[in-house]
Amino acid sequence: MLWAIDGTRTFRSPPRPEPSPVRTAAVYCSDGTITEHVDAFLHDGLKLPRCDRVMLPGGPARLAGHAEETLRHDDIVAELRFLIDAHELERVILIQHEGCAYYRERLRVDEQEMPANQRTDLMRAASALRDATNVAAIDAYVARPDGDAMIFDAVAIQ
Repeated sequence: MLWAIDGTRTFRSPPRPEPSPVRTAAVYCSDGTITEHVDAFLHDGLKLPRCDRVMLPGGPARLAGHAEETLRHDDIVAELRFLIDAHELERVILIQHEGCAYYRERLRVDEQEMPANQRTDLMRAASALRDATNVAAIDAYVARPDGDAMIFDAVAIQ
């Protein structure tokens, strides 16, 4: 497999302008079918040219304290706390998506119950982050398919 036109196996990204501080992290599912949609939402919808990313199967569900977890909730929160402290983050964006295999396979949530469970998990994840960090703002969204696109609906979290 060749990565570059000149036949080498080296890839050099194009130069970018000096980055401004990121100050935001996004937590979402690692499902490869949604990543380009999430990128577009972060870049174009929220006007974030870049941000720290934490991608795990289930995304914010991993912060909601489910007994079925294989990774410890505290370990995931500790990793987020590290990013928040080290990069002086002020905002965390939590994104769930309809039809998530993590809910269906790991948590055994019925498709009809999934939206309500995901909204509850967004609130639990936000609460866990507030309790464990000093992040100033937490926003939550659920992504749903719309043809070959996705719509990102804001979710009110207390």
